[in-house]
Amino acid sequence: MNEQPDVVVVGAGPAGLAAAATLGRHGADVLVVDEQQRPGGQIYRQPPAGFTRPGRQAKAGRALLAEAESTPNVRWLPDSTAWGVFGTRAGLDDYAGPAPGPGRIRVGVHTPDGGRVLEPSALVLTAGAYDLPVPFPGWTLPGVLTAGGVQTFVKAQGLLPGHRFVLAGGHPLLLVVAAQLVDAGARVVEVAFSQHPRVLLPGPRDLLAAFGSAGKLAEGAAALRTLRRARVPIRFGTVIRSAHGDDALDSVNMSRVDSGGVLMPGTERIVGCDVLALGYGFVPSTELARQAGCAVDWRPGEGGWVVAHDAWMRTSVPGVSVAGELTGVAGAEQAEVEGRLAAYGTLQALGLLDADRASALARPVRRVLARRRRFAAAVLSRFAPAPATLGALVTDETVLCRCEEVRAGDIRQALAEHPHLGTANAVKLVTRAGMGLCQGRSCAPAVCGLIAAQTGRTPEQVGTFTAQPPVKPVPLDALAAAERHA
Repeated sequence: MNEQPDVVVVGAGPAGLAAAATLGRHGADVLVVDEQQRPGGQIYRQPPAGFTRPGRQAKAGRALLAEAESTPNVRWLPDSTAWGVFGTRAGLDDYAGPAPGPGRIRVGVHTPDGGRVLEPSALVLTAGAYDLPVPFPGWTLPGVLTAGGVQTFVKAQGLLPGHRFVLAGGHPLLLVVAAQLVDAGARVVEVAFSQHPRVLLPGPRDLLAAFGSAGKLAEGAAALRTLRRARVPIRFGTVIRSAHGDDALDSVNMSRVDSGGVLMPGTERIVGCDVLALGYGFVPSTELARQAGCAVDWRPGEGGWVVAHDAWMRTSVPGVSVAGELTGVAGAEQAEVEGRLAAYGTLQALGLLDADRASALARPVRRVLARRRRFAAAVLSRFAPAPATLGALVTDETVLCRCEEVRAGDIRQALAEHPHLGTANAVKLVTRAGMGLCQGRSCAPAVCGLIAAQTGRTPEQVGTFTAQPPVKPVPLDALAAAERHA
């Protein structure tokens, strides 16, 4: 294999594994970069080697893992962060020296052995998504976690981060996580959905879309059976208004909402718990793609800003393809199919497959993808977060940017004092919201939503924070390696 791979795949979840296996099987030299020690992503997260009882989801991903790990020409770079993509648009080349060689893309990576700069001919981004942050009074208390964070404790380490759990939000993942907690011996006090039951009832088109997605339906049914046996109450039309505690969470204030998502006075109640797991949906991890200059579209039902692509999953930047949640949050099954399709498109670009052969191989993949997309659209239409409902939870004292401790009132004041402000980047410069370690991951949805609500602008007009390198915190020697490489 070459020192510099033909293709770098960022992310070892379902999309990345499928892309790597397909690329390697057809002769491409592939390097997979992933932040975790073991491949699988969040959905197929593998427990440490000494664990004897892997979860259902870990087992479900083993066939895909085995395929990728046994494919020739695939190398692995685990426990590593891809922090920058350079040489793909004006303005970024200066940051990491001269442009890469002809037909090459420069990718800055931090590994356990220090900084590296990769120069592949093609880049496939499959970075997945993260839990949608939802601010409200008390959300910064220790014990307030995301559903994905709680799931990581259980799946990766077999640990329970508390004793009494409340799960709240508007995404079906809540049922899966609640069942995993019950199986692990936790006490789940309540699962609360913001939607009303009639909103969730499937119509004829939804039932048609469900064909071909029996696995997801079976997973949901199994979770419901587990919760029913444990007598866990599942409530609808309910949201968390605030979290309370001195040094850590000890209770939450819950309230009913009407069918329009409006908080109902007089329905508040206090529920004791030491862990609150929030699951309102996911935000695609588009930072590397946006940094590379890839065009994005605003699609709120699919997570917000998603990366635009053609029929072969190729972005607006030559040599860069995407798959999985970056194209719209839709689940592991769709991500895997998109990963294979992105691989066929990349193989064409590399000259390893001719157009006719690639089209023939992609034909059955496209049929499966069409079914997956129908099912995902049916689910997303019913579980999409309601911006007005979530925005009503925020008071002036609510912290939006945790890194820089910027409150909602600070944003509102800045907008009142500077009427010309109307974009995310402009508000960022005035208030410092989004300038912290997380680079806006924790606050961008809420800050941008607040700007839109206060100014009457659309999300497209407000935009989001510019993705700056490094997209995640890395040691200075990772940045220095890029300069040395130049």
